[in-house]
Amino acid sequence: MTILGDIVKVDKKLDVNVDWIMEELGVGQSFDVIRRDITLAGRRATLFYINGLVKDEIMTYILTSFSRLEEEDLTPNAFLQLYNKYVSYIQVEDVDDLHKAVDKIVCGEIALIVDGFNKVIAIDVRKYPARMPEESDLERVVRGSRDNFVETILFNANLLRRRVRDPKLRMEMLQVGSRSKTDVAVVYIKDIANPRLVDTIKEKIKAIKMDGLPMAEKSLEEFIGPGSFWNPFPRVRYTERPDVAAAHLLEGHVLVMVDTSPSVMILPATLFHHLQHAEEFRQAPLIGTFLRTVRFLGVAVSVFLPPLWLLVSLQPDLLPPDLSWIGPKKLGAIPLAVQFIFAEMGIDLMRMAAIHTPTALATALGLIAAVLIGEIAVAVGFFNPEVILYMAIAAVGIFATPSYELGMANTLVRIALLIGVGLFRLPGFVAVTLGTFLLLLTTKSFGLPYLWPLIPFNGSALKDIFVRPPVPLQKLRPRALHPLDLDRQPYPEPARKPLQREKRIWPQFMEDEDDNHEK
Repeated sequence: MTILGDIVKVDKKLDVNVDWIMEELGVGQSFDVIRRDITLAGRRATLFYINGLVKDEIMTYILTSFSRLEEEDLTPNAFLQLYNKYVSYIQVEDVDDLHKAVDKIVCGEIALIVDGFNKVIAIDVRKYPARMPEESDLERVVRGSRDNFVETILFNANLLRRRVRDPKLRMEMLQVGSRSKTDVAVVYIKDIANPRLVDTIKEKIKAIKMDGLPMAEKSLEEFIGPGSFWNPFPRVRYTERPDVAAAHLLEGHVLVMVDTSPSVMILPATLFHHLQHAEEFRQAPLIGTFLRTVRFLGVAVSVFLPPLWLLVSLQPDLLPPDLSWIGPKKLGAIPLAVQFIFAEMGIDLMRMAAIHTPTALATALGLIAAVLIGEIAVAVGFFNPEVILYMAIAAVGIFATPSYELGMANTLVRIALLIGVGLFRLPGFVAVTLGTFLLLLTTKSFGLPYLWPLIPFNGSALKDIFVRPPVPLQKLRPRALHPLDLDRQPYPEPARKPLQREKRIWPQFMEDEDDNHEK
């Protein structure tokens, strides 16, 4: 056996290779690692595989074909004859490094080692446990597809290929984690996506030095996500819908898929990406615009309504006399600011309890929350009725936010506003609001300003944010992504001159972001 640094060359002696792999995989200690000795054309051979990750019927067929081989069938050029002619399967690869052979075994492939050959034949007959595509609980639509992403990366790739049948669609596979060896796919359309963005994402993924990614896409996001780790606003968008992912691919975005996760990351993403929902594009443009307007108002109300009511309750002079009825009719035993904080904690506690409560007990949980806690708390004077009302409205607005991550970030902003108003009244409200705006203003997602197209201002793009544009009018891709191909629809003759490609490459922002990224 020849060892060159981290490479362990395959030896021509079968026993040497088998002993090394058995020691590396712990054959005999791990019940699911299987070794199978066979005779192949008069030669000794050994198969290594993980029980439960291989397709039994295919391997039965291959072994049956091996049993018919005679010694004279593999002469001359025995390895090439076996590899090209008698291994009757599509996905086959030869490996000359035992480390790579072991990696393929633990990924679910079968390693065939034959005495006298200095290469291992890896047969990809993987069969991962997988559920059927089902509709996502987080991104339901009234009309639309119900086949959402699952935990198997190959299924997810097929769902995308079904919607984007473009030969330029690229799915580059990387592995992350020295022990977990998690499969990560970078997905983009070659002649649309900005190559600088694609290269930056791949470089950041390759630079990850970690033993594993047990939390899949979320762990990966914290490695490659730009900006401070403590910024609550999400810099990437998650989706479990292949139609949403395909739509972003055609705009010039890049997707990152992680095996074992049904969520796909969309890069880059602004604040307004997190406020869009597939339902808006499944309805007529006017109805979609109405749904989007209601959603925007709901998100704004969920953040600012409780703090503003608390502010005018603590400072009634801010209201004109004819609006004095907005304030509380009577004060409870606990200060209003503390009531809001307690109510906020109670809503979040109920939300977490609803996630962990079995479906059969969900109705009982709702009765406990509404009757035993809400009504009794008001009856005994622990809460003002208005506090319960406005916090309930805020909770509905948070649940109406399409992005779960943005909803949680808005919750933290609302809590900060409540604390600021409770301590400092109007100056506290203004200070927290300005601080949040400055945080949003300085946040970037892979070079894309988080408040685009509001800041920097782009009128036509901002109009498309608030008014759902009809599909025939969506002629251009977002310029902020700097796509190589800007046109989504062909223009009639005379065609206008395309932008020069060198002008579409992103400016020098990536290095600046890396310098500011917290280590």
